[in-house]
Amino acid sequence: MTISMLTADAKAELEHQQYRIVGEHSAVKTCGWTKTMINGEGGCYKLKFYGIMSNQCMQMTTSISCANRCTFCWRGYKAPVAKEWMWKVDEPEMILTESLRAHHKLLVGFGGSHRANKASYEKSKQVKHVALSLTGEPITYPKMNELIDGFHAQGISTFLVTNSQYPEHIKNLKPITQLYCSVDAPTKELLKEVDVPLFSDYWERMLLSLKYLSEKKQRTCIRMTLIKGINDVDLDKYAGLVEMGSPDFIEVKSYMHVGPSQQRLSKDNMALHEEVVAFCLIFAKFLPEYEIMSEHIASRVVLFAKKKFKKVDGWYTWIDFPRFAELANSGKEFGVDDYLKKTPQTGLSGKGSIDYMPELTRKRFLEEHPEWREKFGLGIVSDNEKIYVNEKTDEMSFYRGV
Repeated sequence: MTISMLTADAKAELEHQQYRIVGEHSAVKTCGWTKTMINGEGGCYKLKFYGIMSNQCMQMTTSISCANRCTFCWRGYKAPVAKEWMWKVDEPEMILTESLRAHHKLLVGFGGSHRANKASYEKSKQVKHVALSLTGEPITYPKMNELIDGFHAQGISTFLVTNSQYPEHIKNLKPITQLYCSVDAPTKELLKEVDVPLFSDYWERMLLSLKYLSEKKQRTCIRMTLIKGINDVDLDKYAGLVEMGSPDFIEVKSYMHVGPSQQRLSKDNMALHEEVVAFCLIFAKFLPEYEIMSEHIASRVVLFAKKKFKKVDGWYTWIDFPRFAELANSGKEFGVDDYLKKTPQTGLSGKGSIDYMPELTRKRFLEEHPEWREKFGLGIVSDNEKIYVNEKTDEMSFYRGV
């Protein structure tokens, strides 16, 4: 006998929060950036970093259940707790069809909105991207590979985020457009405090997940959520985890003080964008294979990219989506370099300085790395909010904006 992942009350609560339940264990919800782009007010950081059209992106999950109880989680509903799949398994064809149907129904109101950009709304009727990251742990869905095939057959790119607790699922995952592993703390003790994992071997699971991430031939990314004053420490240990996973990209993003996370964390734990930049300016010193490539100020996120993506004529972090779809559906082996596209806008803008680093973080950092003591106070100045230049050297000149 199989049990339902969601009770009737749980489904009702999710529906009240504008989720749309698909089958027994999947859900769709319209991303705020999808709405923003339809209204002609700009897209999300994935547009700036990778070329995703936010108005053509569907946000969903194939499993509302999760094996972590992350302190920073902003979701309004506490997902079911489970280590392994124990529920009925919906067919991937149904999930794909009904998810698209639910997504379009959620957007139909924009058709009569005076605020909406009509051309942008019309394009939204054709989904070109899916973000498998809404809530829960989507990678645990037993038929994920078949669902991925279904998305790719329709020319829909796949971005999947996992909490790094299911290494075998990562190992067995078919090629997708970009695979994310969350790394929420630099040490075993801190990871337990931040993620509140169900698995007792949570640290070993994350390390094995990173090992398997490093073996992927398609695009990979490590997501770091900074909680100011809590996990913004031990940059050298973070760098060791990055080296283990060898991702193509690293996204360093501030915790956002919204939803139920407000009951567990303080507003002071939400870093300013300048503080994220400050963290990244120093973090770059521990990452010889990477450079800071871009930022999205509204999302308080900074992107690192491997230097191999920097060609003679500029950065190539955008994705040639038609080419990816062709490769994914060909049945042939392919890799990251086969679907690159030039990035039109790169660099940092706005003010930032290593002096923005929170006092507690700065104190801990200087205790661990006394060689940096003389470097604090030099600062970074901004010229028309476009170029970061060290006051005494040209050391940071590679952070030029475009």
